[in-house]
Amino acid sequence: MLIPKEYATICGALGMILLGYSWHKRHSNGVSRPAQTGWMLVALYFFNESGYYFEIGDIVLTVMTALALPLGVGLVIAEARSLTKRDRDALNWARGCIAYAGGPYLLIASVPWFSVLAIWFVASQVALFLSFTGTADIQLGETYVNTESGTFLWSEWDGNKWFMTDSFAEHPYQTELIMADGGMIGINFVLACTALQSMIVFIGAISVLDIDRKRRIRALLFTVPIIHILNLFRNAGLVWMHISYEGWEYLGMSMFEFGHSYASRVVSLFAMFIMAIAMFELLPELHRHILRLLESVGLRKRQKQHS
Repeated sequence: MLIPKEYATICGALGMILLGYSWHKRHSNGVSRPAQTGWMLVALYFFNESGYYFEIGDIVLTVMTALALPLGVGLVIAEARSLTKRDRDALNWARGCIAYAGGPYLLIASVPWFSVLAIWFVASQVALFLSFTGTADIQLGETYVNTESGTFLWSEWDGNKWFMTDSFAEHPYQTELIMADGGMIGINFVLACTALQSMIVFIGAISVLDIDRKRRIRALLFTVPIIHILNLFRNAGLVWMHISYEGWEYLGMSMFEFGHSYASRVVSLFAMFIMAIAMFELLPELHRHILRLLESVGLRKRQKQHS
């Protein structure tokens, strides 16, 4: 990492606050400068994560986080240019989207208590679903904190539980799923299993659109519960496959590894793609803003436009 994680987190939080301020003051003059500073701080926060993802071999997230810096520079330039009203509307939407999508997730991911509560909330529902359907009698086991200096029980960990100040390893907080009789399954539930990222992205993107309240509520009710339910099915399916096909291997991967790393990712991406298309039909303003942003940062050929 370029800078320590705790400092990068502060940079990211400050950047999102500035973007949120710029969005709320979008009808006033003189807010481009705070927005420009916000874009660079947020871009630095995400770019700082690229080294970590490279170390753990996640090429997709390495590329995505590394692109944050040039995209941030592109948005800074776009803020400074003479833009049409539609371009300004798209930039205003992007400010609010990053602030109200990235801000809550950064808060949850940076506060250990919030991360663990989110894990318990979703993991308990997965266990309840498996038990209710008669698939397996599952319950939650111990929760562990995975730091670079070792792994500790959550109840015994003496680190700061209100802000991430320690050096953590991959998946800092993990909760075991175990059989009701105490038998081990070999699966730990982490924050990434909650689908919190996907839900917050849609919440942020929809909540800052300049549309009437009924359309906004309808869109949120269409996306967030569906993502949550699909994620419960996904996690329950992975646990079921792991229990039912123990010993199965393909190219050196267990059933759980294959399902988690490949099959479920493909299905999840396809589901998100379908939901995005549905959202573009429900909210054409969302589609229009995204296309305008791509034009503003030079990723799409600029079409003939009118102010």
